[in-house]
Amino acid sequence: MCKELGEPAVVAKRYLQQADDLRKAMDRYFARTMDGFDTYQYYEGNDKLRSWICIPLCMGITERAKGTIDALFSPQLWTKDGLLTQAGDKTFWDRSTLYALRGVYAAGYPDKADEYMHYYSETRLLGDHVPYAIEAWPEGSQRHLSAESGLYARIVTEGLFGIRPIGFRSFMLKPEMPAKWTTMALRHVRAFGGDFDIEVVRKGGKLDITVKQGARVKRYTAKQGQNVEVKL
Repeated sequence: MCKELGEPAVVAKRYLQQADDLRKAMDRYFARTMDGFDTYQYYEGNDKLRSWICIPLCMGITERAKGTIDALFSPQLWTKDGLLTQAGDKTFWDRSTLYALRGVYAAGYPDKADEYMHYYSETRLLGDHVPYAIEAWPEGSQRHLSAESGLYARIVTEGLFGIRPIGFRSFMLKPEMPAKWTTMALRHVRAFGGDFDIEVVRKGGKLDITVKQGARVKRYTAKQGQNVEVKL
């Protein structure tokens, strides 16, 4: 991206080093064993599990993925309505639940994410509830916010398909397809200056990936969870 913005290579190198330094500093400051889980504290001195421990997973920080995922879906945080804002509280948040599902897919645990994604979709969107995500309950009195419904879509684009921008016309693709699935697709993705389809088909131990933009077709083969660079 620095190159596309006209920045010299030395600037890109400095940004990458700063990002690495920040990642290490974040781990030193926030990493903790909370309620027996190798995960994160919400702030210095925090002694309760918080649902926002899911955010590192969404940002590609996966060193503590297993402990974090175990904590998110533990009885301390998970309820029939989704994630509590913190252990011992009564308020559940769609916002943190949807971020968590996106992060669990992206961290390479698609089967676990799919189980809870199916449950959430069936009970909160397709069941007795109106078909919109909500902010929180009882806080907020179940206000419907467009941002929450947008987060639901991002579970698919950034979680299942692992789409991450790396340029104006390019992106990384990291499919995390559940084991019981054989194919998945996104149609008419309008991004990166184009309108394109993404198709993923499981063949043996590999994933066949096809990106179609009009008459132009690009094909890739990757392992589950492997990054693929796509240039439109």
